[in-house]
Amino acid sequence: MDDARDVPVDEFKHAGVRALDWIASYLSDPDRFPVLPPIEPGAVKAALPESAPDNAEPLDQILDDYERVVVPGITHWNHPSFFAYFGITGSAPGILGELLSSALNVNAMLWQTAPAATELEAVALDWLRQLLGLPAGFAGVIMDTASVSTLCAVAAARHALSELEIRERGMSGRDDLPLLRLYTSEQAHSSVEKAALVLGLGQRGVRKIPTDNAFRMDAAALEAAIDEDASAGYRPFCVVATVGTTSTTSIDPVPEIARICERRDLWLHVDAAYAGSAAIVPEYRHLLAGCDAAHSIVVNPHKWLFTPIDCSALYTRDAATLTGAFSLVPEYLRTSVDGEPTNYMDWGVSLGRRFRGLKLWMVLRAFGAEGIRKRLANHIEMAQRFAAWVDEDPGFERLAPTPLSVVCFRARPPELSSDATADGAAADARLNEFNEKLLQRLNASGEVYLSHTRLNGKYALRLAIGNVRTTEAHVTRAWELIRTTASAVLDQWQT
Repeated sequence: MDDARDVPVDEFKHAGVRALDWIASYLSDPDRFPVLPPIEPGAVKAALPESAPDNAEPLDQILDDYERVVVPGITHWNHPSFFAYFGITGSAPGILGELLSSALNVNAMLWQTAPAATELEAVALDWLRQLLGLPAGFAGVIMDTASVSTLCAVAAARHALSELEIRERGMSGRDDLPLLRLYTSEQAHSSVEKAALVLGLGQRGVRKIPTDNAFRMDAAALEAAIDEDASAGYRPFCVVATVGTTSTTSIDPVPEIARICERRDLWLHVDAAYAGSAAIVPEYRHLLAGCDAAHSIVVNPHKWLFTPIDCSALYTRDAATLTGAFSLVPEYLRTSVDGEPTNYMDWGVSLGRRFRGLKLWMVLRAFGAEGIRKRLANHIEMAQRFAAWVDEDPGFERLAPTPLSVVCFRARPPELSSDATADGAAADARLNEFNEKLLQRLNASGEVYLSHTRLNGKYALRLAIGNVRTTEAHVTRAWELIRTTASAVLDQWQT
């Protein structure tokens, strides 16, 4: 090989065919791998050299080590029995989109640096907007994650306070700046609070609003909190509502929250990263009710729309304020067509931008609107069936409503929960410990992978369905394994 050039095309083609064959085999039979790898921390690192090789190594040898070292150390998010966090999918069309995007290797910061990437992103986002039922006035941009999308939305909300001149004067060293207050649910994703940290609002600038018994934001409590803060001299400026909270997928009352924000001139951002995709299904279009009045909304195709991570769609009906918060154009980024097409570098923090629109465009085309609807509806149906199994079994209980494809539940063996001499707190503590051990045993099996949360102090197991390859057989097997493992843990507990 000429050391001054790339790997020879013939060698690349040979390795590429091998890699595609491996991917095809992986996608056709992902069940053959344990979902959670049975390894200890440091095992992968210990299997690799401490420094890079001095001399070039053939791609075949590198692929050998990929199969020997990397794959056994992977938690398989693409496994149909991956039920943790939010089940996701790296689908075939999305994988092809990533491959082609990597080959082009464009930086879509300006229209001129990637005309097709810029315009295809706009097209794919508008297709998605229509599928979601959002108004035509919403314009979109693809970010990497919902955390960054929410950060940018809150930055836009802060920029909307034009009289405070935060873009020009900043926030530090000022005694004329009131405490800015951001409101969100106590069940909201941690990214909301992290955005406040990054933007200089601090944790003191975030007020978490209590929720009702279905873990939805209490709109009356929100309104009271805003009034209280305004009376105290604080400056309310933004509310982040959630459509599909991380723990329970609860849906905040967005229409009511939107009316509150409109009356008080507050920016409303909606985090619909997970549940927003469900609005593509006609029966679940109501999930985005009220979102037409939001200033911004985020939906993650990489969560529940079969698009490989990362792909987060941020929509806003006030693009001028969003770009006003971030646009900064030095001379070396000016072009002859400035002011005509969209330059997505102005829409957020990053200058460098991957061609993420390609994989979303390919996914939407390859599955089609009807195919997407059927797959999403099937995931919800399987979750509802699993929830019914939990409800029917006296040894288990659900700990939250199941509006979509995530079930929060716990094992509640009568032997551990019917001790009349123990108070409720002691019984819950015992059940918490039992369910934690149950989860550890389940995940160690390698057959399934679930995650957990805490709801009203109770340790809850979460089963999330979202992978395109998950079938009823996988969900049935998960339930069988949960029940038999709970019995085994109980037997051990009582000995």
